[in-house]
Amino acid sequence: RKALSMNPDELIELIKNSGLTGRGGAHFPTWKKLSLARSSQGEKIVVCDAEESEPGTFKDRFILEKNPLIVVEGIAIASHIIEARQAIIYLRGEYSFLEEGIRKAIEEYNKLFGDINIHLVISGGGYICGEETAILNSLEGKRPNPRNKPPFPVEKGYMDKPTLVNNVETLAMLPLIILGDYDPDLRLFSISGNVEKPGVYEARLGITLGELIARAKPIGNPRAVLLGASGGVLRYDPNLVLTMDNIESLGGMLGMNTLIIINDEQDLLQVFKHIAEFFVHESCGLCTPCREGNPRIVDIMEKIIDGTATSRDISLLERLAKYIADTSMCGLGKASTKWLLTALKYFPEVFSNAKSNN
Repeated sequence: RKALSMNPDELIELIKNSGLTGRGGAHFPTWKKLSLARSSQGEKIVVCDAEESEPGTFKDRFILEKNPLIVVEGIAIASHIIEARQAIIYLRGEYSFLEEGIRKAIEEYNKLFGDINIHLVISGGGYICGEETAILNSLEGKRPNPRNKPPFPVEKGYMDKPTLVNNVETLAMLPLIILGDYDPDLRLFSISGNVEKPGVYEARLGITLGELIARAKPIGNPRAVLLGASGGVLRYDPNLVLTMDNIESLGGMLGMNTLIIINDEQDLLQVFKHIAEFFVHESCGLCTPCREGNPRIVDIMEKIIDGTATSRDISLLERLAKYIADTSMCGLGKASTKWLLTALKYFPEVFSNAKSNN
């Protein structure tokens, strides 16, 4: 109620001062996206991205399950700021069990604050649907391929209308900012893998990896931490400080705060091959580098596993990884080989099965 009585420009300034950035991985300043959408002309739309398809990530599911009303409130605040009359929640197909709770939250909001026009759409599934323009194509009944940018969604989005796309956690932060309860360093971490207590853990940025993982009770001796499929893989170091800048300096990406713990009983080569196969399966097929490059990576990984790879193959593996990252069309394609670049850097022994090339 407080937010809806405030001037939109005043709200944008409040969000700007909070330092909130997108929690879907890109960390784009939230206030700037709101401001750009607000300044666009024509009928506007708010889209809540609940297509949480990054492996090992389930924080948005946790929010929608435990407190869907705060997400609805966030959508209402964003709609008020950009003067949108329609909103859409794009819900991952595997999360359809949350539909009833979300609809009840919308009804509860309407009883408290008046009608809000929110449509709930169940996604057909697909990793690519985590990309904001692919979501828009999916909503329009098209194949969920990413679009060329510019124009950006805030200029020309759903049905060519200016569209604000934000993920669940980002929108859930807006009511906290208005109430003065927002902590810019507090994050939700999705922890899974070789731990006794996988789940969502709340912690402040700057916590060490060892301190955080101790809460989840690691099984055996942790060897590696996988930052989702697209964030890279690092050697397990209990003293590793979890901040975005620190992880980026190591070649990784904290992104959506996903931590998959891998202990020394696991075959890392097989784990890496599974990641490569994941990106082959989930590629939308639109651009050549991602569509053709990732299957070549799988081929080389299989050669390493069966002992027929050469040092030339390893060299090609690194060149492919860099080429795909540099030339793929969308952010998901560009990040599809971050795991490989970091694996080659921090786990060279895993690839030592390749024969020397004479």
